[in-house]
Amino acid sequence: MTPAQQHAQDAARFTGLVESASPGDWARPSPVPGWTALDVVKHLVEWSRGFLHGAGIDLPALDVDADPAAAWKQHVTDIQAILDNPAGRVLSNPHIGDKPAEEAIDQFYTNDVWMHTWDLAKALGREPDLGQDRCAAALAGMRPMEQILRDSGQFGPAVPVPDDASPQDKLIAFIGRDPAWRP
Repeated sequence: MTPAQQHAQDAARFTGLVESASPGDWARPSPVPGWTALDVVKHLVEWSRGFLHGAGIDLPALDVDADPAAAWKQHVTDIQAILDNPAGRVLSNPHIGDKPAEEAIDQFYTNDVWMHTWDLAKALGREPDLGQDRCAAALAGMRPMEQILRDSGQFGPAVPVPDDASPQDKLIAFIGRDPAWRP
């Protein structure tokens, strides 16, 4: 899949969850310690807009608190427009160097949307399916750099799971979430 196609697919799944939430759902706890369902959406909207600033892409701030669904939909539209027409933009970041904007979005942001789909689904009381093959591939790619990932502070300590756990449960446990978490 191209970065634009992958984003469209992953964002659509996340959007479905956002649209299904009632106003009272936004205060529900999420599997991310200290975060609510609203915080999951805010994280994806706010950090990515700052990240894109490194490519000279300045997107206006969105008020996620006022209307999470409207802010999320506008955000998805903004990101998809960049991916549909990358215009040779290069994202410069001291941590990753220079990368074509669409490659950086795909590698860092779209994967974050995909994995945080699990968090939002769980916060809303749903059982997410991230795709077992994709989970296995992501975990295989992350294991060799486990210490770097843990040192970044973006992942908590791994949660133990049985050897016969599903690839999704193994991935979720690797990033520091309890696959059996319930609100």
